Amino acid sequence: MPSTEYHAETGVRIKKARLALGLTQKEFAASLGIVQGFLSGIETGRKRPSDTLLIALSHTFGINAQWLSDGSGESFKNQPGAEQPNVSRAPLLEMIPDSFPDDPGAISRYISVPDLPEGCYAIVCYGDFMSPTIRDGDVVIFRPESEQKKSGDIIIVHNRWGEPILRRYRVKDDEIYLAPDNPAYAPFQPDDGTRTIGIVVDVWRKVII
Repeated sequence: MPSTEYHAETGVRIKKARLALGLTQKEFAASLGIVQGFLSGIETGRKRPSDTLLIALSHTFGINAQWLSDGSGESFKNQPGAEQPNVSRAPLLEMIPDSFPDDPGAISRYISVPDLPEGCYAIVCYGDFMSPTIRDGDVVIFRPESEQKKSGDIIIVHNRWGEPILRRYRVKDDEIYLAPDNPAYAPFQPDDGTRTIGIVVDVWRKVII
């Protein structure tokens, strides 16, 4: 049937784009927030990619949506000669030890992220303190940094109990506050036991497909 042929061809093009980016199925699927088995089904024509997934492919990796749809044009948009965006891998940390960044601790796996600055790490956000900006289960990409933060940045800090938490760094009347984006929770002022771990540079969220 025409629709089956269309989806199979789309899957073939998705596979070509993945290979051009130099990513494995596991890495590519993790970057898009889908399971590897579903991606395999798409690439072989057994599964149908949703419109949401096609949009994610275009926005995340710069893949030409028209090329995905019917094969016309360059495979990667706004890149003469089909040059691909820079894709780097960030270590996904299970926890952030007191010795970080000298000792990053246990690394769960690596995730592939386009145009990632050098030296970044990733953690999974738990809780709704930064909702709706950052939600429970989101993957947070951060740069180890303590001195260059500015008011309005989202930062990761170790609180007095040694727990890594996400808060927005605020400066008001020369006073520093660490504020949640969720109005259900109150901001607090850091004390001597609060240590800045890094500055958030990107957030990845699994899409519903």
